[in-house]
Amino acid sequence: MTPEPSRPAGTVPTDPEVRHEIIDTVRRFVTNEVIPVASELEHDDTYPADIVAQMRELGLFGVTIPEAYGGLGLDLLTYIGIIEELAYGWMSLTGVVNTHTMAATLILAHGSEEQKRRWLPTMAAGDRRGALSLSEPDAGSDTRNISCKASRDGDEYVVNGTKAWVTNGERAGIVALAARTEEGISAFIVEKEPGPRSGGISVSRHVGKLGYRGVETVEMSYVDHRVPAANLIGEAGRGLPQILGVLEVGRINIAARAVGVARAAFDAALAYACQRETFGKPIGEHQAIQLKLADMATRLEAARLLTRNAAERKAAGLRCDVEAGMAKLFASETALELATESMRIHGGMGYTVDLPVERYYRDAPLMVIGEGTNEIQRLVIARGLLARARAAD
Repeated sequence: MTPEPSRPAGTVPTDPEVRHEIIDTVRRFVTNEVIPVASELEHDDTYPADIVAQMRELGLFGVTIPEAYGGLGLDLLTYIGIIEELAYGWMSLTGVVNTHTMAATLILAHGSEEQKRRWLPTMAAGDRRGALSLSEPDAGSDTRNISCKASRDGDEYVVNGTKAWVTNGERAGIVALAARTEEGISAFIVEKEPGPRSGGISVSRHVGKLGYRGVETVEMSYVDHRVPAANLIGEAGRGLPQILGVLEVGRINIAARAVGVARAAFDAALAYACQRETFGKPIGEHQAIQLKLADMATRLEAARLLTRNAAERKAAGLRCDVEAGMAKLFASETALELATESMRIHGGMGYTVDLPVERYYRDAPLMVIGEGTNEIQRLVIARGLLARARAAD
């Protein structure tokens, strides 16, 4: 049976009751299976294989992939709700899902029907997990400076170059790769065997990180690695706009995980303010702490609403570069601020490894930097606003 033509990922609205039920299921999973072991796994920098296996059983690798290709076919609002819950328990888990979802989104939005039938079902099942490979040692925010080359050789492309900051790079079986061809930057799906080496691909370096531990971030080297021409996504030379469109989903994901970390930091601060006593009363009764809690709660709610708005626009097929940038910018800065304020409220205890507050403090900066730094987000927002103003004249 041939699947019906798909709509872009996350655009088919999910029934609100179904959304609530699914997010509640993930919340219980996080409470029961993630939170009790997250600190130990994170401090040991141990890949959470058992947790990832349970995520696979829950169908979390096929959240936005249509049912016709074996996924759950849920909308972006459900997706960001799931991401928020995972980040609340342990932010690293969202990285396992995010790059996979972006690779699937690239295939769904720009791949041929044959490519969708070939790759999406195995991705939806979690049998083959995806990674996105865009950045390079000398091409981070400056995506047009990509030097990794894919040279046409008959029915194949020969890939040479180095890619940086690849989350899931070692364990992925499918890598969405941006490489330079004669026509410009093109997007490919590279199939590989999970592990440090596969064909002409090798993991040349594991990146040690302040936070975001337990999930690998690697540098990948391509040396005369052959990719079938049939793995080219869309037209040659159109890879950059294709991947930048996918990054909107990535930025909404970053915003959602920032909301999750911010919420965890706030909940920890609120609980501690009710329990910890100084000068004969809970510290939450001191005005200085109350002012902090009020500001934290307000910023948290604003971040959640901005993230929801961006997801709604993306799901509706509307341009959302500005909205995704705003959500990512504000939510990530909120996560960093709330993690810091939570540590202040906890005092000395917040600085110890006995509580997860110090993990929130180490994880939060990733969202400020990831999927385009916040300085880049400000430029994206400003340029988008100016373009819309000119178009309205």
